[in-house]
Amino acid sequence: MGAMQEETNGDEDASQLDAASVTDVSVEVATVDHTLQKLRRIYRKTRRRPKGLQRLWAYLLNVPHIAVIIAAVLFVVVVVIWSLLWVFIFRRESNSGAYFAGMFRVANVEFIPEYRQAESYEFVSMANKIQHVVGNVFKMSSVSRLYKQAVISDLSHNNKGGVLVHFWMVFIVPQLKSTAMCEECIEAILRDSVHTSLKNRSSVGYLLGLPVDMDSILINGVQRSDYTSNTADSQCVDKLYTNLPGVSVPLNVYSSWGGLNCHVKLTAVPGSLIRLTIASFLIEASDCVNDALTVYDALLPMRGRVLHRLCEPVSSSFSIVSTSNVMLLSFSMTSGNKNFKGHFEAIAEEICKSQIETRLEPDISSQIYSPFYPSLLPPQCSFCTTSCTWTFQTSNLNLGVALQFHNYALKPKEMKGCDNGWWRINEVIFCGSYVEHHTVFRIANHNLEVEFRCSSRHSAQPFLASYSSYNISQPCPESHFLCSTGLCVEKSRLCDGLDDCQDESDEVFCSRPTMNCGGTSPPHPLYVCNGETDCKDGADEINCTHETTCSPIRYQCRSGSCILKKNAKCDDVPDCEDRSDEADCTCGRPSPLKRSGSPIDLQRVVGGVNSVEGEWPWQVSLHFAGSLYCGASVLSSDWLISAAHCFSKERLSDPRYWTAHLGMLTQGNSKHMAEIQRIVVHKYYNAYTFDYDIALLQLKKPWPPSLSPLVQPVCLPPSSHVVTESHRCLVTGWGYRSEEDKVLPSVLQKAEVSIMSQTECKKRYGPISPRMLCAGVPSGEQDACRGDSGGPLSCQAPGGGRWFLIGIVSWGSGCGRPNLPGVYTRVNKFTSWIYSHIS
Repeated sequence: MGAMQEETNGDEDASQLDAASVTDVSVEVATVDHTLQKLRRIYRKTRRRPKGLQRLWAYLLNVPHIAVIIAAVLFVVVVVIWSLLWVFIFRRESNSGAYFAGMFRVANVEFIPEYRQAESYEFVSMANKIQHVVGNVFKMSSVSRLYKQAVISDLSHNNKGGVLVHFWMVFIVPQLKSTAMCEECIEAILRDSVHTSLKNRSSVGYLLGLPVDMDSILINGVQRSDYTSNTADSQCVDKLYTNLPGVSVPLNVYSSWGGLNCHVKLTAVPGSLIRLTIASFLIEASDCVNDALTVYDALLPMRGRVLHRLCEPVSSSFSIVSTSNVMLLSFSMTSGNKNFKGHFEAIAEEICKSQIETRLEPDISSQIYSPFYPSLLPPQCSFCTTSCTWTFQTSNLNLGVALQFHNYALKPKEMKGCDNGWWRINEVIFCGSYVEHHTVFRIANHNLEVEFRCSSRHSAQPFLASYSSYNISQPCPESHFLCSTGLCVEKSRLCDGLDDCQDESDEVFCSRPTMNCGGTSPPHPLYVCNGETDCKDGADEINCTHETTCSPIRYQCRSGSCILKKNAKCDDVPDCEDRSDEADCTCGRPSPLKRSGSPIDLQRVVGGVNSVEGEWPWQVSLHFAGSLYCGASVLSSDWLISAAHCFSKERLSDPRYWTAHLGMLTQGNSKHMAEIQRIVVHKYYNAYTFDYDIALLQLKKPWPPSLSPLVQPVCLPPSSHVVTESHRCLVTGWGYRSEEDKVLPSVLQKAEVSIMSQTECKKRYGPISPRMLCAGVPSGEQDACRGDSGGPLSCQAPGGGRWFLIGIVSWGSGCGRPNLPGVYTRVNKFTSWIYSHIS
């Protein structure tokens, strides 16, 4: 936050006039002849008559002329100063426009079809009335001198009754008074002007005689381009209307329509909703900087009414549902072969309420869905169409109800709100969250009511759940184990190194398994083909390239076959028959340059030391608005990997503010600086728990191969990759040296840490997800800190092998605290997701 100061300095020049006393003045009366003779005598005394410049100079030195010249110079100076003030201060202040888009509901007014036509007498009459009221409110407010005009854009039907008003407001704001133009301030003025009755306890009051619902008031600040491109005289605004429910109206948009910003206003028959189906969207992925589609739950581009944003191409069809009978599509498409294909239709409000008799075994019809499934969930919960109630009954008292979700999980509500669904189950509140695996939620009650309400700010992913009865006393078969996720897995699969429960509840708090060396049964799967000889006879490391059944703990070749060897990727030994395990292995081989002169300065950075040039060629310094903010790692010539929390806020998600510094040892001395084209944050990233804390960054231009070996990718671990005690792991970055430190180091730091078991990690922090890992030392003296976020935790294969990206700096409790290690994103859980974007 900067402050603006003004200093005004002025100098005043005082001029004193010579005053002559009347007694000093003598009056001489002379004739004309006498005067002429006197002048001749004066000219005779002159040696020669001045010519050229001398004559001009003598003319100018004449007293009356000097006064005129001084006056002229002063006039010119004043004009110049005034012009400069006008250009740089007054004109700038007078031309600084502030633009707002707003909406509110006018109650007790019947909507008529003529309101849809901006040229109709009825629209003009109602718009003038509302415009007059809004204008008077702000003319009588504290910002009256700044207010310029209000423009009624649209009048639409409201499913609550009355007329929904969409309007623009324009203010002319000097820069010194720009803080008075916050959207909260403008909205507060309008809200405070609505006088409601304490008797009826209704939010509907009177705005200078106009019945207005105070709860419906919403005002957002917008850009000038939003205002100019959406006004009535814009050449790129189209209006489409459908009055037949269930009839699809084609909607195709091409970049040849002209202009960077085009808008389509959709309106359906009163009392209905709009379902927009997007069949395809061909654009260039650029994080909505160049090409984008924004869908609004209103007829004006209001940030608070965003339904969905598309920043990447769409190839598979999906649909979006509004919460009323209006929708705005705002297209931004640069030149090229860009197009949108889809359709929209009017649909009825969905009554989501039913009574269900459960069975012990679910069938195909035993499913519950999110409202308007498979469309995206509408935002918020202010409409009855976005809530559901299901009443379940079982056949006897010993049976409960089990809900098996496909990509969703329920957990008890904590202090914070529910961002992905609010659930009430027999008066207990739960919050929903999206995951990449199945879960089972069991309710030990034979008769219950389940209520769901959507709670996301924008449209959210749909959910699907199968329901059935279950035995309360024995949820799983006797030969199975009950996971924390509600899943049932065979007891024989406990502690086998494979996360069958999807939350590691079958793999934590396990005693160290016996190796079974020399016995009749094979060695335990944890020891088989992990790259280390655990049995004296080496039985655990033989036949590692033999094909076997596939699982996440076994390496899968490109042909689809799997082998027992876990760390087969890029170990310089072809293990797959198609040799795919040694493909794409130009990674993880640094070539440090020895530093001449003084020895390395052992400057402690939470247990770290200075690196040398070329030691970590995949290390990237990410700068936001010119300053170090996070770290990243090089994956390829045009892709980086970092942490999602670095880009979680709205402004941080804009790639235009970010630059990547590659091949850098000392801050300010990078070998290559690259702009970011787009940021891909994992769609399931949770800002509260830091689960799925991973993001990909695409560079605008690939870094040149000539920068090798100072710039080089790190190797990506396959899902089967394991880190043993023989691996050497280091965390690197330019983060702070300690919790209390306020000065960032200039030289890249490195600190050696050890990977901690998930059991120990959960003992330290509690609910750690399977997509996280802990690393550090018991004393805490070697750790990552603020500023290292998104940077790499790199581990080297035994025997001086390649370096693999095992973790991404995510979070932790402070920096360098004893028994509180750093928490990292476990990269091998995301290998498939990474390749789906960068391949």
